[in-house]
Amino acid sequence: MKKERRKISLDKTKIKNFFKNDFNKKTIRNGSYSMVITAVVIVAVIVLNLIVGELPTKYTQIDASQEKIYTIGEETEKVVKNLDKDVTLYLIAQSGSEDDVIQKMLQRYEDLSDHITVEVKDPVLYPSFTSNYTDNEVDENSVIVVCGDKSRVVNYSSMYESSMNYYNYSNTVTAYDGEGQITSAISYVTSENNPIIYTLEGHGEASFSSSLTELIEKSNMETQSLNLLTEEAVPEDAGCLMIASPTKDISADEATKIIEYLKNGGKALILSDYSAGEMPNLNSVLNEYGVNKEESVVFEGDMQHYVSMTPYYIVPEINSHDITSSLTGNYILMPIAQPITELEDARDSLDITALLSTTDDAYAKTNVESMETLEKENGDADGPFNVGVAITEEVGDEDADTSETEDTTETAESAEEEESEEAETKTTKLVYFSSGSLLTDNVDQMVTGSDSQLISNSLNWLCNTSGDTTVTSIPSKSLEVEYLTYTAYDSSFWSVMMIGVIPCAFLIVGFCIWMKRRKQ
Repeated sequence: MKKERRKISLDKTKIKNFFKNDFNKKTIRNGSYSMVITAVVIVAVIVLNLIVGELPTKYTQIDASQEKIYTIGEETEKVVKNLDKDVTLYLIAQSGSEDDVIQKMLQRYEDLSDHITVEVKDPVLYPSFTSNYTDNEVDENSVIVVCGDKSRVVNYSSMYESSMNYYNYSNTVTAYDGEGQITSAISYVTSENNPIIYTLEGHGEASFSSSLTELIEKSNMETQSLNLLTEEAVPEDAGCLMIASPTKDISADEATKIIEYLKNGGKALILSDYSAGEMPNLNSVLNEYGVNKEESVVFEGDMQHYVSMTPYYIVPEINSHDITSSLTGNYILMPIAQPITELEDARDSLDITALLSTTDDAYAKTNVESMETLEKENGDADGPFNVGVAITEEVGDEDADTSETEDTTETAESAEEEESEEAETKTTKLVYFSSGSLLTDNVDQMVTGSDSQLISNSLNWLCNTSGDTTVTSIPSKSLEVEYLTYTAYDSSFWSVMMIGVIPCAFLIVGFCIWMKRRKQ
């Protein structure tokens, strides 16, 4: 028993010495360091979370979708960052039923500008809220865009485009147009004046394709018909005059009115067709601005620049310009286009820029109706040719008083005002395409809407001025398989590869392997 007590006594002494020496000096010190480091890490994580929470969603949420449906484009960023008015985006949705795509997109709008505020309005809690802005029923997950007294309802159905699937007779979502619709609505409610496009009538003009009509509406441009036989002049409120591939020539009086409108800084988009025949009066308008429409049809000799094995269904080269900047990598299809030539005696003040051009291998046939071959023949004009041009000219204000005053008592302030009047100028803009097929649905579908986008871009460029008018049109983001557009060269190349080269390569490799094994 005594020995056991002694051992216990020894154990207590060791334990006491351990706690007295080692624990107090090492264990407590190490433990303190660990607690301090843990506390610092916890505080750092909390601060980091707070910082990340304040970052814009474009930095914290990566858009991994194939069509980048959550991503805001450059055109939207330009519109939103230039805002000088407060805009509120109301998302009409019940709590817990918000559309994830639309909600994340609206958050990105709010991150872009302090002038944009996003609010969610539950129709159950606020049953009469939408009646402040519209008498119509508003679908859930629709957005109401408000700026001051102006507002626009962007319905949920307009943000998701759909079409009928005739295999199972159900609607299939084909495209997402949330960004285009919301940006268009913001542009509408913040603009003082929206442009009016006057379309000339009375000469069998072509109608717009459905895609182009939607793009014009989304650009907040209004279209009105204009009969220049009854009107004295193009209306002063015209944002642009459009002549859409007439089948009959305009009158000499109409041509005079159009030229007078352009001389005063007017804007015009003109399309014409070869099948319509000669149009001297319409051509006189073009001649006034340094270009001429040749009475022939363009054929492409380069197989990479026409489709369907048809040389006059040309795929022109797209040149650099504000109108074509968004069409990089796209195809434009122009069936039965005519050469556009520049006049040698054109005014030096005219700036003529080629938008669409053929290759050097192109040629033009005059007597298309009686031709015996699609190949180039003697007498055919040699390319390259322009088939789309943009023309600008700075014109002075005719009402400005340019005479020098003889009054020596004139004050310095009035002299400055006179100099300002003398320096005031306007810009005439004219865009001309030599194929009216750009307006048709079937041709537009072959290039997945690029033709209608080209016309829409042209109207936007013509109508955009330095004033309060802001025109914007953002194409929808396709959620379905797009049409594959391939040229005649691509078709021939892959036919040879698939039918000849690849099978022959397999046969040669197989024969070599067989010979090697046979020798063994």
